[in-house]
Amino acid sequence: MSTMSAMNFLRRSDLEKDQFDNLEKHTQWGIEVLEKYIKFVKERAEIESNYAKQLRNLSKKYQTKKNSKEEEESKYTSCKAFQTTLNEMNDYAGQHEVISENMASLITVELTRFVQELKQERKQHFHEGRKAQQHIETCWKQLEASKRRFERDCKEGERAQQYFEKMDADINVTKADVEKARQQAQIRHQMSDDSKGDYSSVLQKFNHEQHEHYFTHIPSIFQKLQDMEEKRIGRMGESLKTYADIDRQVVPIIGKCLDGITKSAESISEKHDSQMVVESFKSGFEPPGDIDFEDFTQSMKRTVSDTSLTKTDSKSDPKVSSKSRNKLWPFIKKNKLMSLLTSPHQPPPPPPSSPSAVPNGPHSPKQQKEPLSHRFNDFMTSKPKMHCFRSLKRGGSTPEDFSNLPPEQRRKKLQQKVDELNKDIQKEIDQRDALTKMRDVYTKNPQMGDAASVGQKLVEIGNNIEKLRVEVHKFEGWLAEVEGRLPARNDSSRRQSGLYDTQNIQTVNNCAQDRESPDGSYTEDHSQEPEVKVTPTEFDDDFDDEESLPTIGTCKAIYPFDGENEGTISVAEGEILNVIEEDKGDGWTRIRRNEEEEGYVPTSYIEVYLDKNAKGAMTYI
Repeated sequence: MSTMSAMNFLRRSDLEKDQFDNLEKHTQWGIEVLEKYIKFVKERAEIESNYAKQLRNLSKKYQTKKNSKEEEESKYTSCKAFQTTLNEMNDYAGQHEVISENMASLITVELTRFVQELKQERKQHFHEGRKAQQHIETCWKQLEASKRRFERDCKEGERAQQYFEKMDADINVTKADVEKARQQAQIRHQMSDDSKGDYSSVLQKFNHEQHEHYFTHIPSIFQKLQDMEEKRIGRMGESLKTYADIDRQVVPIIGKCLDGITKSAESISEKHDSQMVVESFKSGFEPPGDIDFEDFTQSMKRTVSDTSLTKTDSKSDPKVSSKSRNKLWPFIKKNKLMSLLTSPHQPPPPPPSSPSAVPNGPHSPKQQKEPLSHRFNDFMTSKPKMHCFRSLKRGGSTPEDFSNLPPEQRRKKLQQKVDELNKDIQKEIDQRDALTKMRDVYTKNPQMGDAASVGQKLVEIGNNIEKLRVEVHKFEGWLAEVEGRLPARNDSSRRQSGLYDTQNIQTVNNCAQDRESPDGSYTEDHSQEPEVKVTPTEFDDDFDDEESLPTIGTCKAIYPFDGENEGTISVAEGEILNVIEEDKGDGWTRIRRNEEEEGYVPTSYIEVYLDKNAKGAMTYI
């Protein structure tokens, strides 16, 4: 019976070890599956990141380069749609970057941390299981040792009893030997009784430990391992759901990107692009007229008495020749288009460096109009030097006034140049306003900076603005001349310049009188008279009905100004006045001394302190 119990215990112990081995292999496999999934997500995130990077590089590669021919071509709707597609693809790439980042942060990082915790928990549970097994095996060994000792003591006591009985039955043995054998038997009986008691105690303890081991400790460890495994499986399911949600979250934005591409494709207008091509390459020249018939048989029919007819023909031939030459100019081989493409007048002289040299400073916003007859006489008597195409071709460089281009192309180039200069002026003005505020702050708080250094920078910016305005004035003069020479266009395409609102005459100057004949020689054509095209513009000088403008700030005069022209007001140095209208880019600021006295003064003559809370003044044109 004792042997059977021992065998059963050993069999259960081996079975328990096998179960722990199976659980250890299974939990290790589960962790490896989770790590495999983490590796999959990490590689997917890398693919998304590389894909987004390649998409961005592709979009950047085909983006329009600044200051290149492609930038001019981007005005067409098809090119705009393509650029929109590139921008949308850039945003599309951004969504793939979002996928990569979310997968890395919400799945890879979190699961990696979870796996580390899982490994630590698994290690702890199996350590507890091995410890429990070692404890029950130790208790079993103690029980076996106690049992063997009890068995040995019992056998020794039995032999001592048999020896005593033998000695006691032998008549030849002395009484002392018998007594000694009896005492030895009693000692062995006492030892067997002690071993019995110890064996009983150890057996009870083992039975208790065995019950706790199989009904408490081992089930608890197995339950913990089961909970750990279920937690791992549930966490993987949540990660798979997160994996799908990450993709689903960017689907609406990707859909918007695709909708933007579709919308840009629908915005392409074939008619608009073809019309822009026409406008881009339109020369502005009028089509040539019909070629007049030149009758060479008149000289054969002419008689000596036909003196009046001869004189008449001699007067009419130059006109006919001149007229036909004018109509044939696009088809004459050596003619260089000198009559219509002329260089502008010399640019106006720059203003004096000292403000006191010019009583009105910058161009007055309300300059008195010059009589039309004076302008007409000036244009009729002036003979500016014109550049023909032959001299421009020999020079090899583009003239500043673009006089080497056809009229329409020249107008567009001049308009583009004026717009660029106006943008530069606006940048300088914005910088000046910012520095003015900075100077005010430094003046109120000297510890923050030196106001004098800002003042030097303001002077430099003021000089730059004056130079840019001179350039604008020059190019607008050339532009006004070209617009006066070209046929009338729609009001929407005509350029309205603030600096030329007061000019009411546009003129056309003929080329120099030296013209090239079809055979290559130069002839002097006296029959053509200079053409004059008058385009009057009106400027409304009546301000009687305008409402009183609100005060938007104050200003201090840093230079005296006489204010002799109409619309201006005189100021004294150091005088404080109210500002009712800001500088709109023409160099003038509108101020008010009292309710009845107001006018314009040069912006460079005053220091303006605008009230941020006040509404901006209204500009009247």
